Amino acid sequence: MHAVILAGGKGVRLRPYTTSLPKPLVPIGDRYSILEIIMRQLSHHGFRTVTLAIGHLGHLIRAYVGDGSQWGLQSVEYATESSPLGTIGPLLTMRDRLPEHFIVMNGDVLTDLDFADLMRTHQASGAGLTVATYGREVKIDFGVLATEGERIVDFTEKPTMDYRVSMGVYGLTASVLDRYTPGLPLGFDELVLDLLANNLNPRAYPFDGHWLDIGRPDDYDRANAEFDILGDVLLKGAPS
Repeated sequence: MHAVILAGGKGVRLRPYTTSLPKPLVPIGDRYSILEIIMRQLSHHGFRTVTLAIGHLGHLIRAYVGDGSQWGLQSVEYATESSPLGTIGPLLTMRDRLPEHFIVMNGDVLTDLDFADLMRTHQASGAGLTVATYGREVKIDFGVLATEGERIVDFTEKPTMDYRVSMGVYGLTASVLDRYTPGLPLGFDELVLDLLANNLNPRAYPFDGHWLDIGRPDDYDRANAEFDILGDVLLKGAPS
């Protein structure tokens, strides 16, 4: 099984932590980086090969990860992104080196999702794209009016709205990429909307375990505060 980890972003929202380190290498807890946790988890779930899409401070990621053998991986390849290509764009430049089915994930995600089960579910579904999703509640601190023109037709006081959001982890079938041009930017949003427009039926993989997207300083501080407890969950069974 193969995984592609997207680790080329500048981590602007996480500054100042990412001033001198790429976001996947910021430390979590006392001894791990985000990327090391991900690599250990992938190895535990049976993944043996990984491609790292790198860009900003990518030489530090190369030096840190090497060939991945310290975590039981057989090989780690690197694809360098010279200009921003979006979430999916980097995959187009490495299309000929990818297996037909693989996992794609952001390099700043902490979760105890079973990556192998996501892969199996994706392959069995026959879908071109399977998106791991997580339930989120959004609380609105205002009274919400439904209107038709100037007429009020409904009112809800401070409602809570439930959504399924993308976790930044996907199962992907490589042939889906053949319709796009390598070297041009392609976002995850563009891919999903294009698949929907062409009735290619992307699928959801609902997940309700632990998930943290380390996108902002508040998220990072929360991850560190919770890692004494969460670390045992994230690294359960992973190589030490």
